[in-house]
Order: sequence, then structure tokens, then C-alpha cells
Amino acid sequence: MSKPTEQPTYGGQAVIEGVMMRGAKSFAVAVRNPQQEIIIHTEPLNARIYNSTISSTPFLRGLTMLWDALGLGMKSLMFSAEVSSPDEPAKDTAEPDAPRDPREVFKQPAMIGTVILSLALSVGLFIALPAFLAHLIVAGSDQNLLSNLIEGVIRLVLVIGYVWAIGFAADIRRVYGYHGAEHKTINAYEAGAELTPESVARFPLEHPRCGTGFLLTVVLISILLFSFFPPMSVLVRMLSRIVLVPVIAGIAYEFLRFTARNQDKAWVRAITKPNLALQRLTTREPDHAMLEVAIAAFQQVRAYDLAAEK
Repeated sequence: MSKPTEQPTYGGQAVIEGVMMRGAKSFAVAVRNPQQEIIIHTEPLNARIYNSTISSTPFLRGLTMLWDALGLGMKSLMFSAEVSSPDEPAKDTAEPDAPRDPREVFKQPAMIGTVILSLALSVGLFIALPAFLAHLIVAGSDQNLLSNLIEGVIRLVLVIGYVWAIGFAADIRRVYGYHGAEHKTINAYEAGAELTPESVARFPLEHPRCGTGFLLTVVLISILLFSFFPPMSVLVRMLSRIVLVPVIAGIAYEFLRFTARNQDKAWVRAITKPNLALQRLTTREPDHAMLEVAIAAFQQVRAYDLAAEK
């Protein structure tokens, strides 16, 4: 197969026993159920978000995309949990033995509360806590640059330690395997290769647009940005970090877009090596069945996007 001349940007997320793939117009979630069948759900993306002016505005589009990706990712996780678990009887229905339809999760209103709670926990652990600890370590010192470097190191250790520690859980190891399958499938498509498990298996586990790399980019940008800040009280310091999270996220998103589109340049490949290396913690070599699921999700979303273009 020859390499496509113009390729839309595809991304995805590993879920429980499956993969969510997102394209230009749609997303698809493929999950293997206990009967070893691949169950796929596909629907269009929210046009009000992805066709809006903000979605094409640098530094603002990243925040919009990330917000929607969080909500979509959580619903995909709920869908995968329903599909991959043994059938349970529905509750509060006239037919108590009727199984629940996992697709109902996508019809529910936006999970704003859940997304906000998840963001608050993440910001508290990875943003505010490092700022607080760094302030304690250098209390009474005017070494602002040293303080910011210590804060950055603490933040980096927390991020790496977290993704490394949860990888010991058996269920998370399987999710990491599906994460690897997602990357390999997109890498194979972007290389113009045949999308079969045997062909896709040959491709790398790493991908330059991965969310794991986004986390590392956020940490490094925060170190650079906060290095220009003067010494401040612990409360002001923590608040400044929280308030600037959208700014840092917007910069990190643009950085990933730029580096992903310029992988043909040696200097770009060099500066993205740490991002790719970190992905080794959140990916595992997928088995044949995992690759089948990732390919099924990708082919579904690709077919939908091609149909939408006609």
C-alpha cells in the first residue's frame, strides 16, 4: 500500500480490554467482551467543538481539545468496563433480567463534574503539591531558580513514579498493552503499511503525539516558565501554578503538534527523545488479540471519516 498523500491526524486512548480511536470527524471504541467478540461503537465528534473558531486558534485549541478528550475518554472507559465485564441485570426496569446497553453512556450529558474532579485531583497532586514541597525545602532562601528547579524535579518524579507504580497492577498492564497496540496501529497507518496484526506488530510502541509525552512537556515548560517568577509566599506560589495551568497546557499542546509534524528534522527528533522514552512506562508489547482490537477501532473511524468526506 502506498502512503496516503494527505493524512488526517488520528489519535486514541487505551481503555479496559480495548482502544478508542479518534479521527477528524468521528471516534470509535472497540472492546473485546468475555465471549471474545469485538464490540464497536462509533459516532461523530461534537461539531460545535471541532468546527469552531477556537479549535483552529493556536494556544486556545489545545484547551478545547483536551477538555473534550477528557470527557470522551471517561465515557469510553465506562463503555469498555460495561462491555468487558460479565452481563449484569439492569436495575429499576420493568424487565429485571434485561442487560444494560453499554452505548447508553454516550447519550448521557457531559460529565462536567467528573472531569472537574479529575482535573482538581491531578492539579493538586502534580501542580500544587510540588510547589508547596519546594517552598518548604528552600524556605528562607532567595535562591528562586534553585527553588523552581527543585519544584520541577519533584513534579517530574511524581509523574514518572505514578505511571511506573500503577503499571504493576495486572489490569493496568493490559491497558498499557492496548496503549501499545493503539500506537503501533497509528504508526502503521501513517507509514502506509497494511493494517493486519502481523504488519502492525512491526511498528514502534512510541508515537510523538502521545499523551504521556504531553505530561513530560508540561513539566519541562513549567520549569522554564516559573524560572522567570520572583520569590513569593507559599500560598501565592501555589495559586500562580494553578492559574497558569491552562497557559502551560496550551503551550505544551502546540509544542507536540509542531514536533509531531516535523519528525523528519533531526533536531526535532533529538528534543522529543525524552518524550518517546517516557512512553516506555505506559506501553507494553501488545499480543495478537490486542492488535486486532486496535485495528478494528481504527478501521471503523477511518471508514466513517472517508464517508463523511464524500
